Amino acid sequence: MIYRVTDAWQASYDDPVRLRAGEAVVLSGREDLWDGHRWLWGRDPAGREGWLPDSLIEAGRALRDYSAMELSCRPGEVLDALEETHGWVLCRNASGAEGWVPRRCLTAG
Repeated sequence: MIYRVTDAWQASYDDPVRLRAGEAVVLSGREDLWDGHRWLWGRDPAGREGWLPDSLIEAGRALRDYSAMELSCRPGEVLDALEETHGWVLCRNASGAEGWVPRRCLTAG
């Protein structure tokens, strides 16, 4: 799927939380709703912290590989969508950089 950026987005973190499938994650108990989706605050084995989609964690372990890396982008930019979850889209830009962008900043096409 191809998306066009409608609203600029600036990445929030330089070194976000990253997990490999099966790795333990420490949850703080902090939760947030983003566009109706439940997110959990967690810490990876390297000590990085950040928001994790609730569907990623089961019994304190990551169900799949995940990185919370966000992608800064400008209006008009065209991005390839790789995955979508919890109101965010994992995108790749023309330079090959990948990261998450809020779905509300994008339009199909």
